[in-house]
Order: sequence, then structure tokens, then C-alpha cells
Amino acid sequence: MSGPGDQRSASEGRSRGDLRASHADRERVIGTLKAAFVQGMLAKDEFDLRVGRAFAARTCAELAAATAGLPAMPIAAQPPKPAPAQGEPRIPRPGTVLTMATVVYAAVWPVVFFLPKNGEGDPQGGLALVTLTSFFYVILLLLIGTPILADWLNERW
Repeated sequence: MSGPGDQRSASEGRSRGDLRASHADRERVIGTLKAAFVQGMLAKDEFDLRVGRAFAARTCAELAAATAGLPAMPIAAQPPKPAPAQGEPRIPRPGTVLTMATVVYAAVWPVVFFLPKNGEGDPQGGLALVTLTSFFYVILLLLIGTPILADWLNERW
């Protein structure tokens, strides 16, 4: 018969290898395998086989088997990149887009001055061209500037 002091909790009875592998554990192992492949420690077939094992692994022990025979973390291994935040898509380089829009908008003004003039001395179509480009420029500023401002405010607060 066992006494009250002889009972162990379920977590004390388990080893690390029996624990269920998380997605982050799999990604870490796959990152190690990628680094080993890039450094020439694994052939393509062996790399594919081990990555398949890592994806199929349910426990930490099965993940450890996928990296058996490799150093714990090869020298050039990089941690996985964080997943992009869910939400609205971002413009990759908003500064470049704004710069190009400003250059195009600024180039319209000299063009208006060189357009042929009508009898009253006003450029033909110049007002329409300036109005149209101004409208699109303001819309672009709002579309690109609003997420930039929101990010800035989120970081600040």
C-alpha cells in the first residue's frame, strides 16, 4: 500500500520528451535543420526527411530525433522571424512612395506653365491638370500617412 507521501504529481512523472511539441518547437528545430543544410552538414534528401519528421513530430522526443547527430544550434542559425501582425496590409516602403508622389506632383507645376495659352493668357487644361493631380496627391497622403501616424501613436503610447 502506498501512503500519502508516496504519490507524485503527473507533471513530476513526465520527462521532457513526453511533452507535446509546440509549433514554436517545430519552427526552432526546422531553423536548426535549415542552418545545418546551408552549412553543408546535411544532404538535400536527409534535410527533406528530417524536416518531414519535424512536421510530423507530436512530442519533444520525436523532435529531438529529427536533430540527432547535429550540434545543438549551428553557428549561422538565425531565430525564426516573427509572424507579421494580423490586420490591414502595409505599404512596404511608404517613404519611397511619398517621395515619388511628391516628385510627380512637383513636376506637374512647371508643365502647366509651359502648356499652350488660350486667348486670355491661361494655360489650356492647366487648371484641370493641377486640380486632378492635387486631388490624387492629397488622397495618397491620407492613404499612406494615416497608417504611419497610427504606428507612431501606437509606439508612443
